[in-house]
Amino acid sequence: MAGLAAANVIGVPAATWIGQTFGWRAAFGSLAVAGIATMLLFWLYVPSVPRDPNASPRAELSGLKRPLIWLTLATASIGFGGMFAVYSYITPTLTEMTGFSINQVPMVLALWGIGMIAGNLVGGWLADRGLIRAIFAIMVWNVIFLTLFSLFAPSKVGTLAVLFLVGCGFALVPALQVRLMNVAGHAQTLAAALNHSAFNISNAMGASLGGMSIAMGLGWASTGWVGALLALLGIVAMVISVMVERAARTTSQPR
Repeated sequence: MAGLAAANVIGVPAATWIGQTFGWRAAFGSLAVAGIATMLLFWLYVPSVPRDPNASPRAELSGLKRPLIWLTLATASIGFGGMFAVYSYITPTLTEMTGFSINQVPMVLALWGIGMIAGNLVGGWLADRGLIRAIFAIMVWNVIFLTLFSLFAPSKVGTLAVLFLVGCGFALVPALQVRLMNVAGHAQTLAAALNHSAFNISNAMGASLGGMSIAMGLGWASTGWVGALLALLGIVAMVISVMVERAARTTSQPR
């Protein structure tokens, strides 16, 4: 997950600058070049991994019967959607409400990305010291700072500080990845793949709901309120997940 965080420090600001300077075609062209370069680097430097003789697609698929897998994926899809609600419309928010120039946007995006890198590191550290507590703490963090984004959006200094701290909420990603691996059983590989799908769903959900709030005339800063609501719903999904897990443990204990 560190690659996604690092991309927001280098890749996203760079692509934004290229698009603003040379046009959107140049931005997409640079992404194509970067993709080809990445494939070549993989081919040259990533070692071949022998096939696992014990791997079984049937066992992987049967593992998806576990409710905890789907509840964890729901937590990721809903709970992380709040960050995307804000991120999807961050450029017009910064330029039309906060008062940054279009040339300053890449630097602000880089600050967000630095927060994501910090969150990625801290999230893994917290997960090692108490996974469930860490997930709840990070989600509460997201509720707080997504709310503060809406309140501080008119202030340049306040927005910079809050966006860095919202970026730190990326700590949820490695923590949920560990949670998913813990509950996946024999479906480790498939569950890991589905986790990325869950975050893509959160991207679409956050962007859609954030766009709806703007279209309703609630303003650019309303995306923070939408994000906070999604983070709250993610907490609800996680509470249900923990309750189901505890109920299953109680049922499985001998009497």
